[in-house]
Amino acid sequence: MFDIMGMMGKVKEAQAKIKEVQARLVHLSAEGESGAGLVKVLVNGERKVLKIQLDDTLITPQDKEMLTDLIVAATNKAMEAIELKIKAEMKSATEGMIPNIPGMDIGNLFG
Repeated sequence: MFDIMGMMGKVKEAQAKIKEVQARLVHLSAEGESGAGLVKVLVNGERKVLKIQLDDTLITPQDKEMLTDLIVAATNKAMEAIELKIKAEMKSATEGMIPNIPGMDIGNLFG
């Protein structure tokens, strides 16, 4: 027979773990780069840009459009990288707590 009380306990335990992981996300970081490292962007687990680093050779008026494109590309790469880290943290926090239900991705519930 299905143990609903046991399942509810697991859900509450998972919720507590998820809150704990969410508090740690600020300490996660990921870097994205573009232009062979000419532009680097650092983001944290709260999906906030922490730092943008530009190679000195890029800072010329005629390269302004290329520079903005490189910044966008590096930021997008950093955001993709941090998303993977966030999902991994959520998965490890809830692993074994909630039954594996096909099609249910816990990592996407809190993104």
